[in-house]
Parts: sequence; C-alpha cells; structure tokens
Amino acid sequence: MHAAVMAEKFPVVLLDSLALQAARLLAENRLPGLVVATADGRPYTVLPASDVVKFLVPAYVQEAPTLAAVLSESMADRAADKLGGKTVREVLSARPSDLAVVEHDDNIVEVAAMMARLRCPLTAVLRNGTMIGVITASRLLELVLAPH
Repeated sequence: MHAAVMAEKFPVVLLDSLALQAARLLAENRLPGLVVATADGRPYTVLPASDVVKFLVPAYVQEAPTLAAVLSESMADRAADKLGGKTVREVLSARPSDLAVVEHDDNIVEVAAMMARLRCPLTAVLRNGTMIGVITASRLLELVLAPH
C-alpha cells in the first residue's frame, strides 16, 4: 500500500499561526500533534501536543514536580492567557522535533521505518514537493493490524 492511499486530510498550522488556535485544534480533535508549515506551505516540523502542555507548566514546576500539588487548579484556568498572543513559533521547543516526511509512492514499511526512526507520531506525505496529506501513527497501526 502506498503512502498516498494511507494519507488523510489533517489540520496544518503555520509558524506564525496563533498558538491558542493551534491548541484548540489539538484539543477539539484530540490530535497527537500538528504539522507546522512555512509561509509557503512546505512542511517544517511537528508541534506535539506535549510541547503545548509543557509551555503551560511553569519552569519551576517542571523542575520540581512536587510543587504541582500545592498549586491551585485555577492555574489551569489561566492556560488560555499564557497562550494568548503567542505564535506557534514561540511555543515550539528550542529544538523543534523532526517531522517525518515520505513520498506518495513509499510503501507502508518505508513509512513505518521513517516514523520509528524519528519517533514522530505524524508523517507528512508529499507529491512533487506538495503535501497531500498526513499519516498518523494510529492510522498506520490500523492498517497494519487490519485482517487481510
């Protein structure tokens, strides 16, 4: 099976998209991450949902997780405030995750190998340099585990 057959339409955000809108896309669709593209539409990186969560947690709590127990849950209510006005570029970690990219005619093993090597939950599928869809790890597993 070729990547083009496995690919699905998937939300894409730009580096300069609002981080709050990206977070809402992640939450509303329960996505593992989003493909982040450059202004000209080329896939650039993946924004894992975990990076957005990490952005919301103060650094001192990340360093000493026991402090989380003494913080009020109202901090979570202010999450939207922390994302407000920020761009996806600002939420991405200092070292953005590699985005797995495959060609439309790559087979299922080639796609799986790319995802595994980069430990990426999403793979952008390209045809002539243009992204035609995305394969998620869950979609790949669905296809691999389907009875033949």
